[in-house]
Amino acid sequence: MKFQHMFKKTVTKPVKSGDSDRPEVPDGLLKKCNACKAAVFVEEVRNNYYICPHCCNYFRVHARRRVEMIADQNSFQEWDSDVVSDNPLQFRGYEEKVKVLQEKTKLNEAVLTGKAAINGIPVVLGICDGRFLMASMGEAVGEKITRAVERATEERLPVILYACSGGARMQEGIVSLMQMAKTSAALKRHSDAGLLYISVLTDPTTGGVTASFAMLGDIILAEPNALIGFAGPRVIEQTIGQKLPKGFQRSEFLLEHGFIDGIVEREQQREVLGKVLKMHQKKTVNTLPHEKCRELLDQAFQPEKPLQEMSAWEHVQLARDKERPTGSDYIQYLFTDFVEMHGDRYYGDDRAVIGGIAFFQGQPVTVIVQEKGHGTKENIAHNFGMVSPEGYRKSLRLMKQAEKFGRPVICFVDTPGAFCGLEAEERGQGEAIARNLYELSALKVPILSVVIGEGGSGGALALAVADEVWMMEHSIYSILSPEGFASILWKDSKKAKEAAKVMKLTAADLKSLGIVEQVIREEEFLTKENLVETAEKLELGIQAFLSEYQSMSGEALAQHKYERFRKM
Repeated sequence: MKFQHMFKKTVTKPVKSGDSDRPEVPDGLLKKCNACKAAVFVEEVRNNYYICPHCCNYFRVHARRRVEMIADQNSFQEWDSDVVSDNPLQFRGYEEKVKVLQEKTKLNEAVLTGKAAINGIPVVLGICDGRFLMASMGEAVGEKITRAVERATEERLPVILYACSGGARMQEGIVSLMQMAKTSAALKRHSDAGLLYISVLTDPTTGGVTASFAMLGDIILAEPNALIGFAGPRVIEQTIGQKLPKGFQRSEFLLEHGFIDGIVEREQQREVLGKVLKMHQKKTVNTLPHEKCRELLDQAFQPEKPLQEMSAWEHVQLARDKERPTGSDYIQYLFTDFVEMHGDRYYGDDRAVIGGIAFFQGQPVTVIVQEKGHGTKENIAHNFGMVSPEGYRKSLRLMKQAEKFGRPVICFVDTPGAFCGLEAEERGQGEAIARNLYELSALKVPILSVVIGEGGSGGALALAVADEVWMMEHSIYSILSPEGFASILWKDSKKAKEAAKVMKLTAADLKSLGIVEQVIREEEFLTKENLVETAEKLELGIQAFLSEYQSMSGEALAQHKYERFRKM
Protein backbone atom coordinates (compact mmCIF):
# COMPACT_ATOMS: atom_id res chain seq x y z
CA MET A 1 0.00 0.00 0.00
CA LYS A 2 1.39 3.40 -1.04
CA PHE A 3 1.33 6.17 1.55
CA GLN A 4 2.95 8.90 -0.52
CA HIS A 5 -0.31 10.84 -0.82
CA MET A 6 -1.11 10.63 2.87
CA PHE A 7 1.77 12.26 4.71
CA LYS A 8 4.36 14.96 4.10
CA LYS A 9 7.85 13.72 3.43
CA THR A 10 10.13 14.18 6.46
CA VAL A 11 13.72 13.22 7.23
CA THR A 12 14.08 10.86 10.22
CA LYS A 13 16.79 8.67 11.64
CA PRO A 14 16.39 4.93 11.05
CA VAL A 15 14.64 3.06 13.81
CA LYS A 16 16.54 -0.07 14.83
CA SER A 17 14.00 -1.43 17.30
CA GLY A 18 11.69 -4.33 16.47
CA ASP A 19 8.34 -4.35 14.69
CA SER A 20 6.51 -3.89 18.00
CA ASP A 21 7.70 -0.27 18.11
CA ARG A 22 6.03 0.64 14.78
CA PRO A 23 2.72 2.55 15.02
CA GLU A 24 -0.29 0.57 13.76
CA VAL A 25 -3.11 1.97 11.62
CA PRO A 26 -6.49 1.16 13.23
CA ASP A 27 -8.57 -1.37 11.31
CA GLY A 28 -11.05 0.26 8.97
CA LEU A 29 -9.30 3.65 8.93
CA LEU A 30 -7.46 3.17 5.63
CA LYS A 31 -7.99 1.20 2.46
CA LYS A 32 -6.05 0.81 -0.76
CA CYS A 33 -7.29 2.23 -4.06
CA ASN A 34 -7.41 -0.64 -6.54
CA ALA A 35 -6.45 1.75 -9.36
CA CYS A 36 -3.60 3.97 -8.13
CA LYS A 37 -2.72 1.70 -5.15
CA ALA A 38 -2.55 4.71 -2.84
CA ALA A 39 -3.77 4.59 0.74
CA VAL A 40 -6.95 6.56 1.29
CA PHE A 41 -8.95 7.35 4.40
CA VAL A 42 -12.19 5.38 4.39
CA GLU A 43 -14.15 8.30 5.82
CA GLU A 44 -12.79 10.67 3.16
CA VAL A 45 -13.80 8.23 0.42
CA ARG A 46 -17.25 7.83 1.94
CA ASN A 47 -17.75 11.59 2.01
CA ASN A 48 -16.52 11.84 -1.58
CA TYR A 49 -19.19 9.60 -3.11
CA TYR A 50 -16.84 6.60 -2.87
CA ILE A 51 -14.39 8.17 -5.32
CA CYS A 52 -10.62 8.05 -4.81
CA PRO A 53 -9.46 11.60 -3.93
CA HIS A 54 -6.16 11.02 -5.81
CA CYS A 55 -6.98 9.31 -9.10
CA CYS A 56 -10.81 9.71 -9.18
CA ASN A 57 -11.26 5.94 -9.42
CA TYR A 58 -14.81 4.82 -8.62
CA PHE A 59 -15.13 2.34 -5.78
CA ARG A 60 -18.14 0.04 -5.86
CA VAL A 61 -21.01 1.23 -3.69
CA HIS A 62 -23.07 -0.94 -1.34
CA ALA A 63 -26.76 -1.00 -2.24
CA ARG A 64 -27.96 0.76 0.89
CA ARG A 65 -25.26 3.42 0.51
CA ARG A 66 -26.46 3.99 -3.04
CA VAL A 67 -30.01 4.55 -1.77
CA GLU A 68 -28.67 7.16 0.66
CA MET A 69 -26.87 8.92 -2.19
CA ILE A 70 -29.80 9.28 -4.59
CA ALA A 71 -33.05 9.04 -2.63
CA ASP A 72 -34.71 11.58 -0.35
CA GLN A 73 -33.82 11.01 3.28
CA ASN A 74 -35.84 8.27 4.99
CA SER A 75 -38.03 7.78 1.91
CA PHE A 76 -36.92 4.25 1.00
CA GLN A 77 -39.30 1.36 1.76
CA GLU A 78 -37.80 -2.04 1.03
CA TRP A 79 -39.86 -4.63 -0.85
CA ASP A 80 -39.63 -8.43 -0.99
CA SER A 81 -36.82 -8.86 1.50
CA ASP A 82 -38.04 -12.42 2.10
CA VAL A 83 -37.26 -13.56 -1.47
CA VAL A 84 -34.10 -15.68 -1.21
CA SER A 85 -32.07 -17.99 -3.43
CA ASP A 86 -33.03 -21.60 -4.00
CA ASN A 87 -30.66 -24.31 -5.19
CA PRO A 88 -32.39 -25.65 -8.32
CA LEU A 89 -29.34 -27.66 -9.47
CA GLN A 90 -28.49 -28.90 -5.98
CA PHE A 91 -25.09 -27.36 -6.53
CA ARG A 92 -22.69 -28.49 -3.80
CA GLY A 93 -21.76 -25.77 -1.32
CA TYR A 94 -24.03 -23.15 -2.90
CA GLU A 95 -26.47 -22.82 -0.01
CA GLU A 96 -23.66 -22.48 2.52
CA LYS A 97 -21.99 -19.78 0.42
CA VAL A 98 -25.23 -17.83 0.18
CA LYS A 99 -25.71 -17.96 3.95
CA VAL A 100 -22.18 -16.65 4.55
CA LEU A 101 -22.84 -13.74 2.18
CA GLN A 102 -26.17 -12.97 3.79
CA GLU A 103 -24.45 -12.61 7.16
CA LYS A 104 -21.58 -10.57 5.72
CA THR A 105 -23.60 -8.13 3.57
CA LYS A 106 -26.77 -7.99 5.69
CA LEU A 107 -28.67 -8.58 2.45
CA ASN A 108 -30.83 -11.59 1.63
CA GLU A 109 -29.95 -11.37 -2.07
CA ALA A 110 -27.82 -9.48 -4.59
CA VAL A 111 -30.42 -6.82 -5.37
CA LEU A 112 -32.22 -4.38 -3.09
CA THR A 113 -35.67 -3.28 -4.30
CA GLY A 114 -38.28 -0.91 -2.99
CA LYS A 115 -40.04 2.41 -3.29
CA ALA A 116 -38.41 5.79 -2.64
CA ALA A 117 -38.64 9.43 -3.62
CA ILE A 118 -36.18 11.66 -5.49
CA ASN A 119 -36.88 15.36 -5.05
CA GLY A 120 -40.31 14.37 -3.82
CA ILE A 121 -41.15 12.30 -6.91
CA PRO A 122 -42.05 8.67 -6.08
CA VAL A 123 -39.99 6.04 -7.88
CA VAL A 124 -39.28 2.30 -7.71
CA LEU A 125 -35.62 1.47 -7.14
CA GLY A 126 -33.64 -1.68 -7.82
CA ILE A 127 -29.96 -1.61 -6.87
CA CYS A 128 -27.52 -4.47 -7.40
CA ASP A 129 -24.82 -5.08 -4.79
CA GLY A 130 -21.57 -6.52 -6.13
CA ARG A 131 -20.55 -7.96 -2.74
CA PHE A 132 -23.16 -10.71 -3.13
CA LEU A 133 -21.80 -13.22 -5.69
CA MET A 134 -20.79 -10.27 -7.90
CA ALA A 135 -24.53 -9.41 -8.12
CA SER A 136 -25.02 -12.30 -10.54
CA MET A 137 -28.65 -12.81 -11.55
CA GLY A 138 -30.20 -15.96 -10.17
CA GLU A 139 -33.86 -16.78 -9.68
CA ALA A 140 -34.21 -14.59 -6.57
CA VAL A 141 -32.64 -11.54 -8.26
CA GLY A 142 -34.85 -11.98 -11.33
CA GLU A 143 -37.92 -12.47 -9.13
CA LYS A 144 -37.25 -9.36 -7.05
CA ILE A 145 -36.67 -7.17 -10.10
CA THR A 146 -39.76 -8.57 -11.82
CA ARG A 147 -41.96 -8.03 -8.78
CA ALA A 148 -40.67 -4.47 -8.41
CA VAL A 149 -41.40 -3.68 -12.06
CA GLU A 150 -44.86 -5.28 -11.88
CA ARG A 151 -45.74 -3.25 -8.82
CA ALA A 152 -44.41 -0.10 -10.49
CA THR A 153 -46.71 -0.83 -13.42
CA GLU A 154 -49.72 -1.27 -11.11
CA GLU A 155 -48.95 1.94 -9.22
CA ARG A 156 -47.91 3.79 -12.42
CA LEU A 157 -44.46 4.66 -11.12
CA PRO A 158 -41.13 5.14 -12.93
CA VAL A 159 -38.41 2.54 -12.40
CA ILE A 160 -34.69 3.15 -11.84
CA LEU A 161 -32.43 0.09 -11.87
CA TYR A 162 -28.73 0.29 -10.97
CA ALA A 163 -26.91 -2.61 -12.62
CA CYS A 164 -23.66 -4.03 -11.24
CA SER A 165 -23.27 -7.65 -12.19
CA GLY A 166 -21.08 -10.42 -13.47
CA GLY A 167 -24.08 -11.73 -15.42
CA ALA A 168 -26.03 -14.96 -14.97
CA ARG A 169 -25.46 -17.04 -11.85
CA MET A 170 -23.64 -20.21 -12.88
CA GLN A 171 -24.73 -22.17 -9.78
CA GLU A 172 -28.36 -21.94 -10.94
CA GLY A 173 -27.73 -22.86 -14.58
CA ILE A 174 -30.66 -22.64 -16.99
CA VAL A 175 -32.95 -21.26 -14.28
CA SER A 176 -30.69 -18.22 -14.11
CA LEU A 177 -30.84 -17.87 -17.90
CA MET A 178 -34.64 -17.68 -17.79
CA GLN A 179 -34.47 -14.56 -15.60
CA MET A 180 -33.28 -12.60 -18.63
CA ALA A 181 -36.59 -13.22 -20.38
CA LYS A 182 -38.67 -12.77 -17.22
CA THR A 183 -37.27 -9.35 -16.32
CA SER A 184 -37.43 -8.19 -19.95
CA ALA A 185 -41.09 -9.24 -20.25
CA ALA A 186 -42.00 -7.29 -17.11
CA LEU A 187 -40.25 -4.20 -18.46
CA LYS A 188 -42.12 -4.53 -21.77
CA ARG A 189 -45.43 -4.36 -19.92
CA HIS A 190 -44.20 -1.40 -17.92
CA SER A 191 -43.20 0.34 -21.15
CA ASP A 192 -46.49 -0.45 -22.87
CA ALA A 193 -48.22 1.28 -19.95
CA GLY A 194 -46.38 4.47 -20.98
CA LEU A 195 -44.10 4.51 -17.95
CA LEU A 196 -40.47 5.62 -17.61
CA TYR A 197 -37.57 3.23 -17.04
CA ILE A 198 -34.07 4.58 -16.37
CA SER A 199 -31.16 2.15 -16.37
CA VAL A 200 -27.89 3.16 -14.71
CA LEU A 201 -24.87 1.00 -15.56
CA THR A 202 -22.02 0.73 -13.08
CA ASP A 203 -18.78 -1.24 -12.98
CA PRO A 204 -19.12 -4.02 -14.04
CA THR A 205 -22.29 -4.72 -16.04
CA THR A 206 -21.77 -7.87 -18.09
CA GLY A 207 -23.30 -11.08 -19.39
CA GLY A 208 -26.98 -11.86 -19.04
CA VAL A 209 -27.72 -8.63 -17.18
CA THR A 210 -26.34 -6.57 -20.07
CA ALA A 211 -28.36 -8.74 -22.45
CA SER A 212 -31.60 -8.11 -20.57
CA PHE A 213 -32.83 -5.43 -18.18
CA ALA A 214 -29.67 -3.30 -18.14
CA MET A 215 -29.93 -2.27 -21.82
CA LEU A 216 -33.69 -1.79 -22.06
CA GLY A 217 -34.05 1.64 -20.46
CA ASP A 218 -35.91 4.49 -22.08
CA ILE A 219 -32.87 6.38 -20.88
CA ILE A 220 -29.59 4.55 -20.24
CA LEU A 221 -26.93 6.28 -18.17
CA ALA A 222 -23.54 5.01 -17.02
CA GLU A 223 -20.83 5.89 -14.55
CA PRO A 224 -17.41 6.90 -15.93
CA ASN A 225 -15.07 4.10 -17.01
CA ALA A 226 -17.54 1.36 -16.09
CA LEU A 227 -16.94 -2.04 -17.72
CA ILE A 228 -20.05 -2.81 -19.80
CA GLY A 229 -20.38 -5.68 -22.25
CA PHE A 230 -21.95 -9.03 -23.01
CA ALA A 231 -18.85 -11.22 -23.09
CA GLY A 232 -16.09 -10.39 -20.64
CA PRO A 233 -12.78 -9.02 -21.96
CA ARG A 234 -10.86 -12.16 -20.98
CA VAL A 235 -13.33 -14.40 -22.83
CA ILE A 236 -13.10 -12.23 -25.95
CA GLU A 237 -9.31 -12.22 -25.90
CA GLN A 238 -9.20 -15.99 -25.52
CA THR A 239 -11.71 -16.41 -28.35
CA ILE A 240 -10.07 -14.13 -30.92
CA GLY A 241 -6.49 -14.58 -29.75
CA GLN A 242 -5.83 -10.83 -29.70
CA LYS A 243 -5.25 -8.16 -27.10
CA LEU A 244 -8.19 -5.78 -26.80
CA PRO A 245 -7.63 -2.04 -27.33
CA LYS A 246 -7.49 0.29 -24.36
CA GLY A 247 -10.90 1.53 -23.31
CA PHE A 248 -12.76 -1.30 -25.05
CA GLN A 249 -16.15 -2.05 -23.39
CA ARG A 250 -15.86 0.95 -21.08
CA SER A 251 -18.77 3.37 -20.75
CA GLU A 252 -16.98 5.94 -22.94
CA PHE A 253 -16.70 3.28 -25.66
CA LEU A 254 -20.44 2.58 -25.44
CA LEU A 255 -21.28 6.28 -25.62
CA GLU A 256 -19.21 6.68 -28.78
CA HIS A 257 -20.88 3.64 -30.31
CA GLY A 258 -24.42 4.81 -29.59
CA PHE A 259 -25.51 2.36 -26.89
CA ILE A 260 -26.03 4.72 -23.94
CA ASP A 261 -27.55 8.17 -23.56
CA GLY A 262 -24.89 9.67 -21.35
CA ILE A 263 -22.17 9.32 -18.73
CA VAL A 264 -23.01 10.95 -15.41
CA GLU A 265 -20.55 11.61 -12.61
CA ARG A 266 -21.62 9.99 -9.36
CA GLU A 267 -22.00 13.27 -7.48
CA GLN A 268 -24.37 14.56 -10.20
CA GLN A 269 -26.62 11.51 -10.45
CA ARG A 270 -29.26 12.59 -7.93
CA GLU A 271 -29.61 15.95 -9.68
CA VAL A 272 -29.80 14.42 -13.18
CA LEU A 273 -32.25 11.71 -12.13
CA GLY A 274 -34.43 14.28 -10.39
CA LYS A 275 -34.46 16.48 -13.50
CA VAL A 276 -35.36 13.59 -15.81
CA LEU A 277 -38.11 12.39 -13.45
CA LYS A 278 -39.56 15.90 -13.31
CA MET A 279 -39.68 16.02 -17.10
CA HIS A 280 -41.79 12.87 -17.10
CA GLN A 281 -44.37 14.06 -14.59
CA LYS A 282 -47.88 14.47 -15.94
CA LYS A 283 -48.55 18.16 -16.52
CA THR A 284 -51.68 20.09 -17.33
CA VAL A 285 -51.35 21.74 -20.73
CA ASN A 286 -52.64 25.28 -20.84
CA THR A 287 -54.33 25.53 -24.23
CA LEU A 288 -55.57 28.77 -25.74
CA PRO A 289 -58.62 29.33 -27.97
CA HIS A 290 -57.97 28.99 -31.70
CA GLU A 291 -58.45 32.71 -32.27
CA LYS A 292 -55.90 33.55 -29.60
CA CYS A 293 -53.37 31.15 -31.17
CA ARG A 294 -53.78 32.78 -34.56
CA GLU A 295 -53.40 36.19 -32.94
CA LEU A 296 -50.12 35.14 -31.32
CA LEU A 297 -48.84 33.77 -34.63
CA ASP A 298 -49.73 37.02 -36.37
CA GLN A 299 -47.85 38.98 -33.70
CA ALA A 300 -44.86 36.72 -34.08
CA PHE A 301 -44.54 36.46 -37.84
CA GLN A 302 -46.55 38.99 -39.83
CA PRO A 303 -44.02 41.52 -41.16
CA GLU A 304 -44.79 45.20 -40.93
CA LYS A 305 -43.34 45.55 -44.42
CA PRO A 306 -42.81 43.08 -47.30
CA LEU A 307 -39.98 40.61 -46.99
CA GLN A 308 -36.66 41.89 -48.24
CA GLU A 309 -36.17 41.86 -51.98
CA MET A 310 -33.09 39.72 -52.65
CA SER A 311 -32.01 37.31 -55.33
CA ALA A 312 -32.35 33.58 -54.66
CA TRP A 313 -28.58 33.22 -54.73
CA GLU A 314 -28.19 35.90 -52.07
CA HIS A 315 -30.56 33.90 -49.86
CA VAL A 316 -28.42 30.81 -50.49
CA GLN A 317 -25.29 32.64 -49.41
CA LEU A 318 -26.94 33.97 -46.24
CA ALA A 319 -28.30 30.51 -45.39
CA ARG A 320 -24.75 29.17 -45.59
CA ASP A 321 -23.10 32.11 -43.79
CA LYS A 322 -20.59 30.96 -41.18
CA GLU A 323 -21.85 33.55 -38.67
CA ARG A 324 -25.43 32.28 -38.86
CA PRO A 325 -26.83 30.76 -35.63
CA THR A 326 -26.81 26.97 -35.48
CA GLY A 327 -29.27 24.57 -33.90
CA SER A 328 -27.52 24.55 -30.53
CA ASP A 329 -27.87 28.35 -30.35
CA TYR A 330 -31.65 28.05 -30.64
CA ILE A 331 -31.65 25.46 -27.85
CA GLN A 332 -29.81 27.91 -25.62
CA TYR A 333 -32.24 30.77 -26.29
CA LEU A 334 -35.57 28.91 -26.31
CA PHE A 335 -35.35 26.04 -23.83
CA THR A 336 -34.25 25.38 -20.26
CA ASP A 337 -32.76 22.37 -18.47
CA PHE A 338 -31.80 20.66 -21.74
CA VAL A 339 -30.68 17.05 -21.16
CA GLU A 340 -28.91 15.66 -24.22
CA MET A 341 -29.49 12.06 -25.24
CA HIS A 342 -26.93 10.20 -27.30
CA GLY A 343 -26.84 7.29 -29.70
CA ASP A 344 -29.04 5.25 -32.01
CA ARG A 345 -28.71 2.03 -29.91
CA TYR A 346 -27.32 0.26 -33.00
CA TYR A 347 -24.02 1.69 -34.14
CA GLY A 348 -22.98 5.17 -33.10
CA ASP A 349 -23.72 8.68 -31.94
CA ASP A 350 -23.83 11.14 -34.83
CA ARG A 351 -22.82 14.61 -33.66
CA ALA A 352 -24.49 16.15 -36.71
CA VAL A 353 -27.71 15.61 -34.74
CA ILE A 354 -28.18 16.91 -31.20
CA GLY A 355 -31.31 15.74 -29.41
CA GLY A 356 -32.76 15.51 -25.95
CA ILE A 357 -35.42 16.65 -23.51
CA ALA A 358 -35.95 20.20 -22.25
CA PHE A 359 -38.54 22.52 -20.79
CA PHE A 360 -40.30 25.07 -22.96
CA GLN A 361 -42.10 27.56 -20.72
CA GLY A 362 -42.26 24.86 -18.03
CA GLN A 363 -43.54 22.14 -20.37
CA PRO A 364 -41.41 19.09 -21.30
CA VAL A 365 -40.62 18.84 -25.01
CA THR A 366 -38.26 16.80 -27.17
CA VAL A 367 -35.80 18.99 -29.10
CA ILE A 368 -33.81 17.77 -32.12
CA VAL A 369 -31.43 19.92 -34.16
CA GLN A 370 -29.15 19.38 -37.10
CA GLU A 371 -25.90 20.96 -35.96
CA LYS A 372 -23.10 22.42 -38.08
CA GLY A 373 -21.08 23.99 -35.28
CA HIS A 374 -19.13 27.26 -35.24
CA GLY A 375 -15.58 27.39 -36.58
CA THR A 376 -13.58 24.79 -38.45
CA LYS A 377 -12.97 22.49 -35.48
CA GLU A 378 -16.68 22.28 -34.63
CA ASN A 379 -17.65 22.04 -38.30
CA ILE A 380 -15.50 18.95 -38.67
CA ALA A 381 -16.72 17.43 -35.39
CA HIS A 382 -20.34 17.85 -36.55
CA ASN A 383 -19.54 16.80 -40.13
CA PHE A 384 -20.79 20.21 -41.37
CA GLY A 385 -24.34 19.19 -40.46
CA MET A 386 -24.36 16.28 -42.92
CA VAL A 387 -26.23 13.53 -41.08
CA SER A 388 -25.27 9.85 -41.18
CA PRO A 389 -27.70 6.92 -40.78
CA GLU A 390 -27.10 6.74 -37.04
CA GLY A 391 -28.12 10.41 -36.75
CA TYR A 392 -31.47 9.75 -38.38
CA ARG A 393 -31.96 6.64 -36.25
CA LYS A 394 -31.14 8.63 -33.13
CA SER A 395 -33.68 11.30 -34.06
CA LEU A 396 -36.32 8.65 -34.74
CA ARG A 397 -35.60 6.94 -31.42
CA LEU A 398 -36.11 10.23 -29.59
CA MET A 399 -39.30 11.02 -31.49
CA LYS A 400 -40.79 7.60 -30.74
CA GLN A 401 -39.84 8.11 -27.11
CA ALA A 402 -41.62 11.49 -27.22
CA GLU A 403 -44.71 9.77 -28.58
CA LYS A 404 -44.65 7.25 -25.72
CA PHE A 405 -44.63 10.02 -23.12
CA GLY A 406 -46.90 12.45 -24.99
CA ARG A 407 -44.20 15.11 -25.52
CA PRO A 408 -44.32 17.55 -28.45
CA VAL A 409 -41.31 17.52 -30.78
CA ILE A 410 -39.51 20.66 -31.95
CA CYS A 411 -36.99 20.19 -34.79
CA PHE A 412 -34.50 22.68 -36.22
CA VAL A 413 -33.36 21.82 -39.74
CA ASP A 414 -29.98 22.94 -41.06
CA THR A 415 -28.13 20.59 -43.40
CA PRO A 416 -26.66 20.81 -46.90
CA GLY A 417 -27.90 17.24 -47.28
CA ALA A 418 -27.49 13.76 -45.88
CA PHE A 419 -23.90 12.48 -45.73
CA CYS A 420 -23.16 10.56 -48.92
CA GLY A 421 -19.94 8.76 -48.02
CA LEU A 422 -19.12 5.10 -48.51
CA GLU A 423 -19.72 4.22 -44.87
CA ALA A 424 -23.15 5.94 -44.92
CA GLU A 425 -24.23 3.65 -47.74
CA GLU A 426 -22.83 0.60 -45.94
CA ARG A 427 -24.93 1.44 -42.89
CA GLY A 428 -28.14 2.07 -44.83
CA GLN A 429 -28.54 5.80 -45.42
CA GLY A 430 -31.55 5.41 -47.67
CA GLU A 431 -33.32 3.05 -45.29
CA ALA A 432 -32.69 5.35 -42.31
CA ILE A 433 -34.22 8.36 -44.09
CA ALA A 434 -37.13 6.31 -45.42
CA ARG A 435 -37.86 4.95 -41.94
CA ASN A 436 -38.05 8.49 -40.55
CA LEU A 437 -40.53 9.56 -43.23
CA TYR A 438 -42.60 6.42 -42.61
CA GLU A 439 -42.77 6.71 -38.84
CA LEU A 440 -43.03 10.50 -38.51
CA SER A 441 -45.99 10.63 -40.89
CA ALA A 442 -48.15 8.93 -38.26
CA LEU A 443 -46.56 10.15 -35.02
CA LYS A 444 -49.31 10.91 -32.50
CA VAL A 445 -47.74 13.99 -30.93
CA PRO A 446 -47.35 17.51 -32.37
CA ILE A 447 -44.23 18.04 -34.49
CA LEU A 448 -42.95 21.47 -35.49
CA SER A 449 -39.95 21.79 -37.83
CA VAL A 450 -38.16 25.08 -38.40
CA VAL A 451 -35.68 25.48 -41.27
CA ILE A 452 -33.03 27.82 -39.85
CA GLY A 453 -30.34 27.58 -42.55
CA GLU A 454 -30.00 25.06 -45.34
CA GLY A 455 -32.75 22.53 -45.94
CA GLY A 456 -31.04 20.15 -48.31
CA SER A 457 -32.97 17.34 -49.95
CA GLY A 458 -34.11 14.17 -48.13
CA GLY A 459 -31.55 14.87 -45.46
CA ALA A 460 -33.71 17.82 -44.36
CA LEU A 461 -37.08 16.20 -45.05
CA ALA A 462 -36.23 13.38 -42.64
CA LEU A 463 -36.68 15.91 -39.81
CA ALA A 464 -39.45 17.90 -41.48
CA VAL A 465 -42.39 15.50 -41.73
CA ALA A 466 -44.32 17.68 -39.32
CA ASP A 467 -47.68 19.24 -38.54
CA GLU A 468 -46.22 22.56 -39.60
CA VAL A 469 -42.91 23.63 -41.19
CA TRP A 470 -41.62 27.16 -40.72
CA MET A 471 -38.66 28.88 -42.34
CA MET A 472 -36.36 31.72 -41.36
CA GLU A 473 -36.53 34.46 -43.98
CA HIS A 474 -33.02 33.82 -45.30
CA SER A 475 -33.12 30.03 -45.11
CA ILE A 476 -33.51 27.75 -48.13
CA TYR A 477 -35.27 24.41 -48.69
CA SER A 478 -34.76 22.47 -51.89
CA ILE A 479 -34.55 19.16 -53.69
CA LEU A 480 -30.74 19.40 -53.59
CA SER A 481 -28.05 22.07 -53.66
CA PRO A 482 -28.06 24.59 -56.55
CA GLU A 483 -24.64 23.25 -57.55
CA GLY A 484 -25.98 19.71 -57.73
CA PHE A 485 -29.10 20.84 -59.59
CA ALA A 486 -26.99 22.62 -62.21
CA SER A 487 -24.64 19.66 -62.56
CA ILE A 488 -27.45 17.18 -63.16
CA LEU A 489 -29.62 19.26 -65.50
CA TRP A 490 -27.06 21.45 -67.24
CA LYS A 491 -23.84 19.48 -66.71
CA ASP A 492 -22.27 22.63 -65.26
CA SER A 493 -22.10 23.29 -61.52
CA LYS A 494 -20.92 26.84 -62.21
CA LYS A 495 -24.50 27.72 -63.15
CA ALA A 496 -25.56 27.41 -59.51
CA LYS A 497 -26.72 31.04 -59.37
CA GLU A 498 -29.14 30.50 -62.26
CA ALA A 499 -30.25 27.20 -60.74
CA ALA A 500 -31.11 28.86 -57.43
CA LYS A 501 -33.56 31.17 -59.19
CA VAL A 502 -35.22 28.34 -61.10
CA MET A 503 -35.52 26.03 -58.08
CA LYS A 504 -37.87 28.27 -56.04
CA LEU A 505 -35.98 27.52 -52.84
CA THR A 506 -36.47 30.69 -50.81
CA ALA A 507 -38.83 31.02 -47.85
CA ALA A 508 -41.11 33.36 -49.79
CA ASP A 509 -41.26 30.92 -52.73
CA LEU A 510 -42.10 27.98 -50.52
CA LYS A 511 -44.75 29.90 -48.62
CA SER A 512 -46.48 30.74 -51.88
CA LEU A 513 -46.25 27.08 -52.95
CA GLY A 514 -47.91 25.96 -49.72
CA ILE A 515 -44.87 23.92 -48.66
CA VAL A 516 -44.35 25.87 -45.43
CA GLU A 517 -46.84 27.54 -43.11
CA GLN A 518 -44.86 30.46 -41.69
CA VAL A 519 -41.87 32.64 -42.56
CA ILE A 520 -39.98 34.22 -39.67
CA ARG A 521 -38.76 37.67 -40.61
CA GLU A 522 -35.09 38.49 -40.04
CA GLU A 523 -34.91 42.20 -39.21
CA GLU A 524 -31.14 41.97 -39.73
CA PHE A 525 -28.85 39.24 -40.98
CA LEU A 526 -28.85 36.73 -38.15
CA THR A 527 -25.81 35.99 -36.03
CA LYS A 528 -25.43 34.26 -32.71
CA GLU A 529 -25.11 37.67 -31.04
CA ASN A 530 -28.33 39.23 -32.40
CA LEU A 531 -30.53 36.11 -32.24
CA VAL A 532 -32.37 37.17 -29.09
CA GLU A 533 -35.06 39.35 -30.74
CA THR A 534 -35.85 36.73 -33.38
CA ALA A 535 -35.86 34.02 -30.71
CA GLU A 536 -38.46 35.97 -28.75
CA LYS A 537 -40.76 36.02 -31.79
CA LEU A 538 -40.12 32.34 -32.37
CA GLU A 539 -40.91 31.59 -28.72
CA LEU A 540 -44.28 33.31 -29.09
CA GLY A 541 -44.97 31.30 -32.22
CA ILE A 542 -44.05 27.98 -30.60
CA GLN A 543 -46.33 28.82 -27.69
CA ALA A 544 -49.23 29.30 -30.10
CA PHE A 545 -48.36 26.15 -32.05
CA LEU A 546 -48.25 23.96 -28.95
CA SER A 547 -51.45 25.40 -27.59
CA GLU A 548 -53.32 24.71 -30.81
CA TYR A 549 -51.99 21.25 -31.63
CA GLN A 550 -51.92 19.80 -28.12
CA SER A 551 -55.68 20.15 -28.00
CA MET A 552 -55.89 17.51 -30.74
CA SER A 553 -56.01 13.75 -30.14
CA GLY A 554 -53.18 11.48 -31.25
CA GLU A 555 -55.30 10.07 -34.07
CA ALA A 556 -56.24 13.56 -35.24
CA LEU A 557 -52.58 14.60 -35.28
CA ALA A 558 -51.60 11.58 -37.36
CA GLN A 559 -54.46 12.34 -39.78
CA HIS A 560 -53.41 16.00 -39.95
CA LYS A 561 -49.85 15.06 -40.95
CA TYR A 562 -51.17 12.71 -43.62
CA GLU A 563 -53.53 15.29 -45.10
CA ARG A 564 -50.85 17.99 -45.02
CA PHE A 565 -48.61 16.03 -47.38
CA ARG A 566 -51.49 14.43 -49.29
CA LYS A 567 -52.46 17.77 -50.81
CA MET A 568 -48.93 18.65 -51.98
